[in-house]
Amino acid sequence: METERFDLDAPIGVIADTHGTLRDEALAMLEGCGLILHLGDVGSRAQDEAILERLAELAPVYAVRGNVDTAAWAERLPWHHDLVVNGWRLHLVHDIADFDAAIACDAVLHGHSHKARNEWRDGRLLFNPGGAGRRRFSLPLTLGQLWADDSALRGAILHLPL
Repeated sequence: METERFDLDAPIGVIADTHGTLRDEALAMLEGCGLILHLGDVGSRAQDEAILERLAELAPVYAVRGNVDTAAWAERLPWHHDLVVNGWRLHLVHDIADFDAAIACDAVLHGHSHKARNEWRDGRLLFNPGGAGRRRFSLPLTLGQLWADDSALRGAILHLPL
């Protein structure tokens, strides 16, 4: 499969670990994004596919499969996905433990842990938007945005106002 390429002037919305819950606050924070990336664990029920459909009303959506995405509809989601946005190579995977470090990319976008992460390591951005669905332990509910332009690839973790 050929890698999709996008030229965007808008931020990229990044969400993960919704686990069957898409909050109005998350939708509001993703408005205006030119692309939305869901990094897995959309949900395990048949009706949870509606989360991706609702996100697609805001912007084109690309999603990868997470460990709880076990419903029949989720079988069409890839375990990994690569995109190029404004020349920046993004690799999407649910669990960073499944990332092959030999893959050529500028950023690894991952979920699974529900712990937000926005750090550069060995010349590569490691970005986890945290969990935006059901609260896990005492972790905050978060999602992320990325800006990819000629000069830099930058990320921000956004806390849902709950």
